[in-house]
Amino acid sequence: MTAADVRDWDPGDGRISTPSAARAPVWSADVPVRPPAALPPLAPDRGPPAPDWAEVVEHFREGLIVCDADGVVRQLSPVAERLLPEVTVGELLAASGVAGLRTPPVGGEFGHRGRRLRVREVPLSAARSCHYVEDVTESVTRADALLAERARSAFLAVVGEKLGNPLHPDRAAAAVVRLAVPALAEVAVLVLAPRSGRARWWRAARTDDETPSVDSGVLDAVDLPAAIDEGLAGGEPHTLDWLVEQAVEAGWLPGLDAVDVSVRVVPLPGRDLPAGALLVARRSARYYDEADVDLVRAFAARAGAALTTAVLYRDQAEVADTLQASLLPVEPAEVPGVQWGTAYRPAQAGLRIGGDFYGSHRLPDGGAVFFLGDVSGKGVEAAVFTGQLRQCLQALHRVESHPARLLRLLNDALLETTLAHGQGRFATMVLGVVRPRRDGGLTLAMSGGGHLPPLVLRSSGEVETVALRGMLIGVVPDPRIGEVTVELAPGETCLLYSDGVTEARGGRRGDEQFGADRLLHALGGCHRMPAPALAERVEQVTCDWLAHGDHDDIAVLALRATGPQSRPARHLHAVPTLPETTRPRP
Repeated sequence: MTAADVRDWDPGDGRISTPSAARAPVWSADVPVRPPAALPPLAPDRGPPAPDWAEVVEHFREGLIVCDADGVVRQLSPVAERLLPEVTVGELLAASGVAGLRTPPVGGEFGHRGRRLRVREVPLSAARSCHYVEDVTESVTRADALLAERARSAFLAVVGEKLGNPLHPDRAAAAVVRLAVPALAEVAVLVLAPRSGRARWWRAARTDDETPSVDSGVLDAVDLPAAIDEGLAGGEPHTLDWLVEQAVEAGWLPGLDAVDVSVRVVPLPGRDLPAGALLVARRSARYYDEADVDLVRAFAARAGAALTTAVLYRDQAEVADTLQASLLPVEPAEVPGVQWGTAYRPAQAGLRIGGDFYGSHRLPDGGAVFFLGDVSGKGVEAAVFTGQLRQCLQALHRVESHPARLLRLLNDALLETTLAHGQGRFATMVLGVVRPRRDGGLTLAMSGGGHLPPLVLRSSGEVETVALRGMLIGVVPDPRIGEVTVELAPGETCLLYSDGVTEARGGRRGDEQFGADRLLHALGGCHRMPAPALAERVEQVTCDWLAHGDHDDIAVLALRATGPQSRPARHLHAVPTLPETTRPRP
C-alpha cells in the first residue's frame, strides 16, 4: 500500500481507493483492507479555543462566588470582587466579615458599603455552592420612592376629603391639627390670623394610644412668638434654634425635649394674606428633610384652602344673619289692653325671610299702628322690598296716624322707590290703628290696600268677615283705599292673615286650595283662645293641609282685647286695662 493509498483511505467504511489517474478501469478492492496499525487516524478539526471563565462572567449582572464543600472560596467573578472586596479566593467565605453572607437575611437583602445587595445561594455538585450577589440599590430606591409617593398621595387625598366638609373655622382648625398628628408631627400647632387683636390657636399632641389630644386657646397678637408672626406674614423661618425656644416658651411642645426636637413653621395660604401658620415638631430622630418639608407645605396648602373657605363662609353667614335679622318681622310693640299673637313661615325655610310682613308702632296717645301685608314675589328680593316698605312705615307713622292717609303716603313712597330702581313691585296690606277703651275693649280703625279681609272672633263664637276692600299699594298714584272701624269687646279677637293661608294647596290630590271657608271652619270654637295660640293654630292647620308641600309665605297677626281683669304674662305682650263697663257692638 502506497502513501497515496493511505492518504485516500476513508475511515468511514475502511475501504481504500486510488486516485483517478492511477485507478484501473475496474474496481479490484472487493474485500475491505484495514490500514496498518502503526498509522493512527487523522485527528478531527477542534475549532477555536474555549473562552475563559472570568471573561464570560465579567458581563453578568450578578456577581458569582463559588465555594467548595468546606466553604472555601474557589472562584470569584469580577462583579463579586467589586461588590464585596472583603471576599478573598482561598479563604473561608464566613471569614470575610460580611454579615449578609454569613447569615443571609430574610428576603436576601442587606446593606453594605452604602449599597443595597441581594444574595441567593444555589447548591452545586460535590457539596459545592454558588452565591449570586446583585446590586439592587437603584431598584430598591425607586420602589421606596414609589411607595413614599403613594403614601403621600393617599395622605393628601384623605386630607382633602376630611377638610372638604367643615365650614366652621373652629372645626376646620381642629381637623387640621388632628390630621397632622402623627403623620407629620408628634405635636402640631395651628394659629389663625388675628382678629381684633386676638389670635386663636389649636394644638394636637400624640398620645400613647396614637389618638391625638386636641386643645385650643387665645393669645393677644402682641404675644405671638416671632416665628408665628413671620409665618402669618407669609415667610418661613429658617433659624431652628430660636424656633424651638419660642415654641417651648409658649408651652406648645408637651412631651418633647427642647434639645432633641425638630421644628418647622409654614404659612397656610389664604386669599391675600396667610389664613394662619402651622408649627410641626417631632424628635430629631425623625429630622425634617426636604421631602418632609415639601409634604408639610402641600398639607398646609390644603389646610389653608379649607380654612379660607370656612372663614369666608363664616363672614358671609354673619352678614346674612345680620341682614336676615333686619328683614325678619318684628314682634308687635306692647300696648295696654292688647294681646298680640303672631305666626310666620317663609316659603323658603332656609332663608328665614320672605315677602310677608307684620308689625306695630306705638303712638303718643297710647294706641298703636299695626299692619300686615304681602309684597309681590318670594325669597331675597321680596324680603328686601319688604324691608324698604317697613322702613317707610316706621318713618311715616310719625307724621301721619290716620290709617287711610298713612296708606296713601306709603303708596307714594313705594311708587317713588320702585320707579327709581325699576323694580315694578307692589304690595297688599291691611293697616290699622288700635286704641284701648275704658271698658277693656278695643277700637280698630283699619284701611285696606288690596288685601284679604280681616276676621273677627266674637265672644259668642261667631266668626265675622270684615268688609274691607281697596287697591294694591305701589301701582297707581292715587289708589282707592278701603276704610272700616271695628269694635272689640273684652275677650274678642281680630285676625289678619296673608294669602299664603287661603291659597295653600294640598288635600288628597295636593292641588286644592285651603280657601276661606276652611279657614272659617277651623276658627270655629277658637274664640276663647289667647291670641298667640290662635295664630299658631292658623299656621298649624295650614301646614297640615299642605302636608309638607311647597307653599307661599304665611303670616298671621292676631290682636285680642284682654279685658280689665287680665294679668297678661310678659310673653303675651299685654298689660292690665281699666274695668269693663259696657260692651259696644260694631
